[in-house]
Amino acid sequence: MMKNIYLSVVIPAYNESKNIKNGVLSQVYKYLSKQTYPWEVLIVDDASSDDTVFLVEKFIKDKKGFRLLREPHRGKGGTVIAGVLASRGEYVLFTDMDQATPLSEVEKFFPKFSKGYDVVIGSRKGREGAPFVRKMMAYGFQILRTVVLKLPYKDTQCGFKAFRKDAACRIFERMRVFRKGSSLKGASVTAGFDLEMLYIARKIGLQVAEVAVNWKHKESKRVNPIKDSFEGFRDLLRVRMNAFLGKYKDYLD
Repeated sequence: MMKNIYLSVVIPAYNESKNIKNGVLSQVYKYLSKQTYPWEVLIVDDASSDDTVFLVEKFIKDKKGFRLLREPHRGKGGTVIAGVLASRGEYVLFTDMDQATPLSEVEKFFPKFSKGYDVVIGSRKGREGAPFVRKMMAYGFQILRTVVLKLPYKDTQCGFKAFRKDAACRIFERMRVFRKGSSLKGASVTAGFDLEMLYIARKIGLQVAEVAVNWKHKESKRVNPIKDSFEGFRDLLRVRMNAFLGKYKDYLD
């Protein structure tokens, strides 16, 4: 009989061959193989155009607990949603493939869940190694999201967040800007995904904790500070407008 899974780890993947060749999945496996609780890893491919799928299939061939999900291209938001909804764990964490925040940092989250929190989000301490311009843009975005959406968090964009599985389902089934089935063209980090997710979590009364995590800057060709900042601001306004027009009302009761 299969044991109940305690932790599901969802890793979105879009053209991640470089990171995979650098051994990030080996790091994930090495950490989880030492844990005493049952776990699973879902690598969710976002219609990569490189050899990501081939490399993942090769890696997981002899790794129990690893699964590959091949999805249409939706950007990070839609890919994470697909992975979380397909997960089977009591708790589900999504984390970036580059492991800028090491998977071991999840140990800081479990005490929060024990205290009754439904969602735990990572907060990057100092953003070690990030360019000055990126830090300033992140600070400006923090001010905007606080003013427009009243989100009281220091860091909404860290790609290291965990949920009770039932809480994740309640959030994702209510999302309007980002939802399962949406589609995109080209690379996109879908910055507004985290904003809509956290906005809904607060509106439906879920308890959210923010925990400082270790994080090291990893350069990525998919991250375009100007483009991503514009898209993030646009999505922030879309969430605010949806709320103003009452589009969330039936979903938040």
